[in-house]
Amino acid sequence: MKSKTNFPGLLEGFFTERLMQQKQASAHTIASYRDTFRYLLRFTEKRLHKPPSRLTLEEIDAPLIASFLKDLEKSRSISPRTRNLRLTAIRSFFRYAAFEAPAHSHQIQRVLAIPSQRFNRTLIHFLSREEVDALLAAPEHDTWSGRRDQALLMVAVQTGLRLSELSGLKRGDVVIGTGAHVRCRGKGRKDRCTPLTKQTRVVLKNWLKELEKANAEILFPNARGGHLSGDGVRYILSKHIATASKTCPSLLTKKVTPHVLRHTMAMELLQAGVDRAVIALWLGHESVETTQIYLHANLALKESILAKCKSSRGGKPCHYKPDDKLMAFLKSL
Repeated sequence: MKSKTNFPGLLEGFFTERLMQQKQASAHTIASYRDTFRYLLRFTEKRLHKPPSRLTLEEIDAPLIASFLKDLEKSRSISPRTRNLRLTAIRSFFRYAAFEAPAHSHQIQRVLAIPSQRFNRTLIHFLSREEVDALLAAPEHDTWSGRRDQALLMVAVQTGLRLSELSGLKRGDVVIGTGAHVRCRGKGRKDRCTPLTKQTRVVLKNWLKELEKANAEILFPNARGGHLSGDGVRYILSKHIATASKTCPSLLTKKVTPHVLRHTMAMELLQAGVDRAVIALWLGHESVETTQIYLHANLALKESILAKCKSSRGGKPCHYKPDDKLMAFLKSL
């Protein structure tokens, strides 16, 4: 086993001992942390002109990590939320390093002190039913990739699976018979089943026949038979959004990501009158409070509430009364 006095040894120990053995982290968490360090090592190799296997812990300092996060924002146009997720992975590693390499405690504390980036919580974006229909009609049915893309998009829109859950599906995760559903393991290593509509079931049934002929285990494989990457799914989506926008121009005004399809499913459930607790179970949310964001975005629901409110017209007139001086001061702040 490699010595833990150097960075490669520490990083290997972090994944194999800390994440896999001690914390028993989910496959999604490990994949997310893995991608973070792949990006970091590529950046470091360009910056220091040194292969990752020869790096020392001293070289992975706070200024380097701060530069790396800025580069991510610029080169990959990541959101503050994604930037903070990358920083969380790096902090987790350095907390592990604090125990394994205490001589570097000063450097480690400087890294842990890098602040998360604050951001405004904007309303979520989602697609209308007309936009969804245009998107699902975009893939061509006479090509293998077109049939795969249609099945993938239908499952994404109808189940609301996260990107990692969607790309990680296998053929055995789909049940087509009575009680048709898709099984997946989401955040927190929690398994859940999501029912399928008749239309999605028919498309998946035909797609599964193609997979059986090809002896493929992955439900939505790439051209080489492996798992689709996150970038691969985003490319497929953007490609078909461009086609769908020709018949549904409103799609041009929206930034459609895989997570927008997840939001779309949630909004359809909410508008159909489904309870928040059921929506949380459907989406695999840890807490019902997470589902609150869909209530804020549901303008139709707010309008229906407004219509039920009694008009304030005709109320008794009242005299103006100035605020207390202290209250006025606080109000002015």
